[in-house]
Amino acid sequence: MHKAIEEAVQKFLEISEKKPVRIISHHDTDGITAAAIMISTLKRLDRIFSVNILKQFPENISSKNEMLVFLDMGSSNLHNLSEIKDVFVIDHHEITSKKPDNVIFINPHLFGEEQISASGLVYLFAKNIDKQNTGLANLALIGMVGDMLEKNISKLNNLIIEDAEVTIKKGLLLYPSTRPIHKTLEFSSSMFIPGVTGNSRGVLEVLKEAGIEKINGEYKSLIELTEEENSKLITSILLRRIDKNNSEVIGNIYLVKVFNKLEDARELSAMINACSRLGFSEISLLICLGNKQARLKAEKIYADYKQHLIAALNFVSTNKIIGKNYIIVNAKENIKDTIIGTVASIISVSSMYEEGTIIITMAYCEDKIKVSARIAGRNGRNVREILESVTSKIGGETGGHAQAAGCYISRENEEAFIKCLTKILDIEVVKI
Repeated sequence: MHKAIEEAVQKFLEISEKKPVRIISHHDTDGITAAAIMISTLKRLDRIFSVNILKQFPENISSKNEMLVFLDMGSSNLHNLSEIKDVFVIDHHEITSKKPDNVIFINPHLFGEEQISASGLVYLFAKNIDKQNTGLANLALIGMVGDMLEKNISKLNNLIIEDAEVTIKKGLLLYPSTRPIHKTLEFSSSMFIPGVTGNSRGVLEVLKEAGIEKINGEYKSLIELTEEENSKLITSILLRRIDKNNSEVIGNIYLVKVFNKLEDARELSAMINACSRLGFSEISLLICLGNKQARLKAEKIYADYKQHLIAALNFVSTNKIIGKNYIIVNAKENIKDTIIGTVASIISVSSMYEEGTIIITMAYCEDKIKVSARIAGRNGRNVREILESVTSKIGGETGGHAQAAGCYISRENEEAFIKCLTKILDIEVVKI
C-alpha cells in the first residue's frame, strides 16, 4: 500500500498545482479529522481548495475543472465517478463497486492490509508529501478512536501512535477521563451502565459503593482515582452489567495534546462527532484546526447532544422489535437521523445483548429512512451483506463494514424493509 500512496502523492502534487482541490468528506469524526489533515496539508503546499462535509455520497457530482478528493466515502460509489476527470478516493470502507480507470483509489482492502481509519490513511498520505506533517498525527489518532479502532491496534495504526503526541494510560473505558467522575458516569454513553447512565441518583449509589467521596466539594476525575478506588468502581459497574467480562470495561485511555493540554481522545472524538451530526460541521472542522472560539461553542453543542443521546437511549429501552438474535428499533421521527448510528453503536457495546446479536436502528431523514446496523460484541454475521440483501430487493444505498454498516431507503418502503429484513434474519437464524 505504501507504494500505491507514493504514486498517488506524485499525481496529487502534479494535478493540484494546475487545478483547485475540492475536498468532499464524511460528517463523522473520522471524516472530519481526515478533512482537517488534508486542509492542513494543502495549506502547507499553498494550494487553492474548498471543502464539503456531507452525510452521504452526493447524488449529483460535477467537477467544474477541479480535482475532487473524496475522504471516508466513495468505495461503494466508484461507478458514479467514471465520467469525471482527476478524482482521488481515500477510504477504508469495503469495496462494492469496480474502480474506473480515471479514479486514483487508496483503500487498505485493495492490499489485504489491517484495519485503519480514513484519517489514518490521509495522515500517511500527508506524511508522504512532507515529513513536517507528522504534527497531524494527533488528528489521525482522534479519528482512529472515533472509528473504535483503538481496541486492536494494527501495525499501520501503531505507526500513527508513534508519531502522535499522546500519553496512554490503562483504566475504565469511560470518557471524559479528565472530568469529575460523577458527570462522566451520568453521561457514560461510551459504556451503557443500567441504572447509572442518565441517572444521577444511580451515579451517587455506585460512587458510594466504591468509596469515592468529594474532596473540597469536588469529585476526582477518572485518571485521578487511586488503584483501590478504581478497582472498587470497576466491580460496582460489572455488577450492573449483563456481561461481567472486564476486558470490555478496561482498556487504554489515549490522552492527546490539544490546545496545549492533555485531553481524552475519546471525548474530543465524541465532541467533534456531536457538533457535526447536529448540523455544525464547520465547528467540528475548526476545532481540529485549532480554533479556540470554536471549542467554546462546541462545549454547548455537545451538552445538548448528550441530552439527545440520553433521551434516545430511554426511547430505545421501550420501543423495539425483539427477534431471536436480533433487535430492530424503528425510531421514525423520535430520534434524529444524525445520531441514530451512534445510538446503535452504544447499544452494541452496552452488554445488554448476547455476543453476535444484530442491532438495526432506523430514523426518518427527510423523504428517506437512515438505517444503521451493528453487531453486539466482536463476532457475528456480516451486517453489510444483510442490508445489501434487503436493498437489492426493495432499493436503497448500502455501505460500511461487516460489523458496522448502514443504508438509506425510501420512506415509502418502510414496512417492506422491516418485513424483508425480519424474514432474512429469521431464515438465517434457522440456518444456523
